[in-house]
Formats: sequence, C-alpha cells, structure tokens
Amino acid sequence: MQIAVFSARPYDRRFLEEANLREGAGRQFQFVYFDAALDVHTAALAQGCAAVCVFVNDRLDAPVLQALHALGVRAVLLRCAGFNNVDLATANALGLFVARVPAYSPEAVAEHALALVMTLNRQTHRAYNRVREGNFMLDGLLGRTLHGKTVGIIGTGKIGLATARIFRGMGCTVLGHDPYPSPAFAEIGTMVELDELLSRSDIVSLHCPLTTDTQHLIDDASLARMKPGAMLVNTSRGGLVDTHAVIRALKSRRLGHLAIDVYEQESALFFQDLSGEIIDDEAFQRLMTFPNVLVTGHQGFFTVEALQEISAITLGNLADFAAGRDCGNRVMAG
Repeated sequence: MQIAVFSARPYDRRFLEEANLREGAGRQFQFVYFDAALDVHTAALAQGCAAVCVFVNDRLDAPVLQALHALGVRAVLLRCAGFNNVDLATANALGLFVARVPAYSPEAVAEHALALVMTLNRQTHRAYNRVREGNFMLDGLLGRTLHGKTVGIIGTGKIGLATARIFRGMGCTVLGHDPYPSPAFAEIGTMVELDELLSRSDIVSLHCPLTTDTQHLIDDASLARMKPGAMLVNTSRGGLVDTHAVIRALKSRRLGHLAIDVYEQESALFFQDLSGEIIDDEAFQRLMTFPNVLVTGHQGFFTVEALQEISAITLGNLADFAAGRDCGNRVMAG
C-alpha cells in the first residue's frame, strides 16, 4: 500500500520510516514523500496512493477531498491533533477514513510554552546577543520572578494539564477555564469563568482547539479584560488570536508581552526557509517590530519523543484502515 506524505520534511521521513520498520513489519506500507503542501494544485501527486498523510497546514477542503477520492485515495492520516483544516462533512460523504493523533507527548508543548515564557520574561534571547557582542550591561533585561504569579490556562486537556503542572511546580497560582473541564485539574488549580481568568492572570496560556466557538477567542474585548501588562502565550492554534487586535493591545501598552508558536496566517510562512525572501504579511512583520514579542515557527511539538509517538500512532491508524478495523482515533463529522 502506497501512502503520499505531504509537507514532508527530513524529520518526517526519518521518524515515519523508523516507525514503519518497528510497527509496520509485514504490512508493506510504502511512503512517498512530497515537500509540497497538499492543496487543489498538488492533489494529483497522490495518484496511485491509497492514503495521504498530512500536517497542520495542508488543505483538505471539499475540492481537494473530491480530487483525492477521484484518484482512488480512501484514507486521510493526520499526523497532528487538530483537524480544523479538514472538511469532515465532505470526507464522510465520500466515505473517506480520517484519523488523527489526538495526543502526543503533551509535555513537549507544555515545556515549549514554559521556554517562551522564561525567554521573554528574563530577556535571555536579547542577553545572548548582547554578550556575543561584548555588551554585559543589564539595562533593558529586567524580568519578574514567576514564583507567586497567577497563570491562567485556557483549555485543560492533556497539554493544558501538563502546562498547569509545570507552573504549579514553580510556585504559581494556577487558574483554569474549559467548557469541558478535566477532573484532574482540581488537584492543580482552580477552575474559573473566562472573565475572571483574564482579569486575574499575569500570564494567559492557550491550550484549546480551534473551532467556530474559539475562533478569535482572544480579540479586542478579551484583551481589554486582561490584567494590564499581562503576558499572552499561544502554543495551540493561530486562529485563537486576532492578530490585529493583539497589535492594537501591544501598541496601547495594555498587553505587556506576547509569545506565540502559532500564527493564524502561518501556512504561508512556517516550515519553510524564507530568509532570502520578502515577507509581505504586514501583520506578521508588524509583530516582529515589538521588543516584547517572541515568535517561534510552530516547534512546540518538535522533540524526539513527540515525533516518535506521532509516527507510531499514525502507523497504528494506518494499520486499522488497512485491516478494516475500528479506529479509536477516527474523526467523524458532527
């Protein structure tokens, strides 16, 4: 069975092949790798493949799914947790098998959220550059002690819980908000309404899925309810944050710091080298001018352990499809 892997990077090839040797012995899965992202123009690359394996910025709307189905593709394997880029109604109507990786090394993303907070708070990225230039002055590098601060976790799933545990261990007061709260959170912090979390938190960290209800969860109104000078951290989905609203809050000094590993228009930027190109995304370029903003290119998941787990679960989903078994990670519309 051939599987077309889109948005494939060298690390995807490495870990999928390792998983195939380890998990797929005798299943005869053959991966065909494409650097290109999947969209209506590249769908034809899946000719002769029974399945496609895709990532967060691949496009699987109705025209793409219909094109894939016409080519004989019968399965979509997401090597990520989010599935907001898939038209599930169309996939179901076409009889396509769609499965995701619902959870993988939540500590990887949680630790990256901490890294962003610590870097931005203590200005270690700026200090690194100064010292390399022989500048050992401390002016402009003043941070705050995190111990005793209040951290708000929006979304108390596995990643939110892992993040909450880290900040609790650092001596922070942890607040949580989730329409479907995890019972385990009660041992770590206190569940509150969103308005209370925003008004009390020194740091607000986003760990929820992107849905019609959470699109631009952080907008002008929610930013106005945040504690003045607070830090906003997003390692979840870019669409949770209204970028233009955040820029306004930064300009007015209402928002003290912003740390993001995701961006709502990231599909045109992330996972590629644009160092020799002109980036014409004015909102992104404006963000990069603020000294109190830190951006990483969707690398929260990027650890050896997480990639091993993603590949192993993807192979398991593929094996379920090939054998015609029920798959616990299958995603259905509604």
